[in-house]
Amino acid sequence: MKTEFIKPAQVERKWFLIDAQGKVLGRVAARVSSILRGKEKAIYAPHQETGDFVVIVNAEKILVTGRKAQQKEYHRHSGYVGGLKTDRFEKLIVRRPAAPLELAIKGMLPKGPLGRKLFKNVKVYAGAEHPHGAQNPQALEL
Repeated sequence: MKTEFIKPAQVERKWFLIDAQGKVLGRVAARVSSILRGKEKAIYAPHQETGDFVVIVNAEKILVTGRKAQQKEYHRHSGYVGGLKTDRFEKLIVRRPAAPLELAIKGMLPKGPLGRKLFKNVKVYAGAEHPHGAQNPQALEL
């Protein structure tokens, strides 16, 4: 079989709006990564960008189950010796409210150039306002 290549002009791309208030972190991230990859479309190809755009609002009000708020850790490294920094979920959500959701989505996307390109199609906002009203995003219920 020959590999099908879909031209970017042939892909119909929509905008979706997700309100993350009161939703579970992993469930939102899994659904968003699936939409970004285009897995709900008949023209899905794992090696191409066929997905849609997603706008997420109220990321600061996302929930985690159990004791993950106290136990879940996020690591980053400055690049210097002894430069490993660790934050727990409850401190990270205060300092950077959109970061836990962004990191969860980024971890579910493919690694490499395609994943970096797909991640640019998601816009995460801590509050309820977003500047993408002109695109008329459809509200998506999870």
